[in-house]
Amino acid sequence: MPETSAESTPPVIDVPALLEGNAAHMEQFHAGDLVVRPRRRLSVLTCMDSRYTAQGVLGLALGDAHIIRNAGGRVTDDAIRSLVLSAHLLGTRGCVVIHHADCGLFQVSNEAIHDRIREATGADASGIDFLPFADLEASVREDVTRLRESDLFPADYEVQGFTYDVRTGRLAPVEA
Repeated sequence: MPETSAESTPPVIDVPALLEGNAAHMEQFHAGDLVVRPRRRLSVLTCMDSRYTAQGVLGLALGDAHIIRNAGGRVTDDAIRSLVLSAHLLGTRGCVVIHHADCGLFQVSNEAIHDRIREATGADASGIDFLPFADLEASVREDVTRLRESDLFPADYEVQGFTYDVRTGRLAPVEA
């Protein structure tokens, strides 16, 4: 297979294409009057996977919920920071945690991720726990438990976990 030159490879950040997409978005934009507080008083923590949106999976509209996405949809210190601000400053009273099938963090180890980064960049990422997991439902239970046990949320704050199948679109509750 012939190599492609940098000149023939389109840029990842194609500013003209992004601005063109934004112009199309603006033509049908109707959400300028939404308030900052989510209508359904809900937050969703899920993966950054590009194959689904939390709004689509849960049947939510723009303005219904805060959506927090990170690799794996894991409860990290930064996710907790966002959820605590959402609860105390913006009135949310619950969080839905969604992990999905066929996730890039499934059945991989921190060591393998660290090695890949070292091979690609020469940098040492061994100080980062990428929170990989070997059991989808167990990872949901772990994250739900971490949120439920945190003393940073209001007493009436609810947390529910789910798994999502990216191949079928099915959402399934996970009992903690």
